[in-house]
Amino acid sequence: MKVLVGLGNPGEEYEATRHNIGYLVAEEIAERQGRPYVARRARSLAFRAVLGGVETMVARPLTYMNRSGAAVSALLEMAGAGPEDLLVVCDDLYLDFGTLRLRANGSHGGHNGLLSIVETLGTREFARLRVGVGPVSDGEPHAEFVLRAFPRRQQKELPRVVARAADCAELALSEGIAIAMNRFNGKPADEAGGDAR
Repeated sequence: MKVLVGLGNPGEEYEATRHNIGYLVAEEIAERQGRPYVARRARSLAFRAVLGGVETMVARPLTYMNRSGAAVSALLEMAGAGPEDLLVVCDDLYLDFGTLRLRANGSHGGHNGLLSIVETLGTREFARLRVGVGPVSDGEPHAEFVLRAFPRRQQKELPRVVARAADCAELALSEGIAIAMNRFNGKPADEAGGDAR
């Protein structure tokens, strides 16, 4: 079984913030699945789905961002999966809004959720899909930036960005990271084959 985890912070006050775009991607996938029953387990809200023929657990941790590792570890144990079966979706303030960057592994890049997962699992060898929410202005505190709501002009584009990220995540799980990287990495206008929406 594969495990897809959309990172964010629980609580109404965080719902519309940049830091919660991983939650939004998981919600988009839930919508596509007809909003299946979501259970509270493994410190997360989780459901099982078949994405592109692949059985997948889709989850949103109920821990705060900097404790995401505890939820991810519990989810992997429950699913009988390892880091090689994991795909984490998170925000990236260094990427322009709407830019996607899928990688098979890598550093945490200063992201507290990824840092927690790396420290808890003891490995950087898991896939991650970063969704651009930047750019952050010079001198602006990063913690304040990611905990702010998207500006109005980006709110209009947000559904398209989230849908594209969900498409990327589903393809990565069903067809592999390399294929999804080739199709989705970058901004929509950068996609080969004119698939931008």
